[in-house]
Amino acid sequence: MYESFYRLREKPFSLAPDPAFLYMARRHRNALTMLEYVIAEASGFALITGEVGCGKTTVVQHFLDGLDRKIRPAFITNTHPAMGPLLPWIVEALELDPGELSPSELYRRFVRHARSELEDGQRIILVIDEAQNLGVNGLEELRVLSNLNTGKEMVLQTILIGQPELRETLRLQSLRQFAQRISIDHHIEALQRDETDGYVRHRVGLVGGAPDLFSDEALELVHECTGGVPRLVNMVCDTALVYGFSDQRPQIDADLIEQVIRDRAAGGLLPLMLKDHSHSRSLATS
Repeated sequence: MYESFYRLREKPFSLAPDPAFLYMARRHRNALTMLEYVIAEASGFALITGEVGCGKTTVVQHFLDGLDRKIRPAFITNTHPAMGPLLPWIVEALELDPGELSPSELYRRFVRHARSELEDGQRIILVIDEAQNLGVNGLEELRVLSNLNTGKEMVLQTILIGQPELRETLRLQSLRQFAQRISIDHHIEALQRDETDGYVRHRVGLVGGAPDLFSDEALELVHECTGGVPRLVNMVCDTALVYGFSDQRPQIDADLIEQVIRDRAAGGLLPLMLKDHSHSRSLATS
């Protein structure tokens, strides 16, 4: 809609996780380094957590895109509390047909496949998004599956991606054996002020936009109202471009961002904040 007006090749602020748009803030860069380490060392579970919209899934997808061909990723993205036993979902993620096999037969089929992959020089990396939905039973099932790893043979490695409540679950006494098998854990925080500037300019630049498409004052306001949460930054900036196109404005300034904030917050759905002199107030309740 606004792409041609601003001379953009595509929309820079899509809400869908896209590794091609990953901005390497410090915490994202650290997460990638730790994932690379745990895979290189072939050790245990990896845990990546972050608040909703902080870019944890994008980081992991970027990491998976760069994996050696000898590593076979299996991605489970649609976890939910009522999904039942985890093994059938893992088998499907490996593009195997679970059929009508009994749990014990399904387990044997999975083990045969995993060991066959290892013999062929392949290693399976299981990636589970929204892992906080697994609950105690799902996590315990994962721990049992990890018993495939004996001695120096790493048949199955697992990366868990989840919201902060996943850490609370893993602190339960009943999951202490699982927690002890986590080789690395990393929490991705929201962007700092300068990182928000870099994030917006990075995404605009990737699609051919002008470096000053968003004014400095506009970027300051974007960070202030979103707290540096990338998904919220995307929502505000994308809406600002629509408004700017509607008003035929060549640059997105602070006044336009403030208008977006007020309109998006009016329904109370987004946790947008705007400073009023020396005090902060939620626009959702104003």
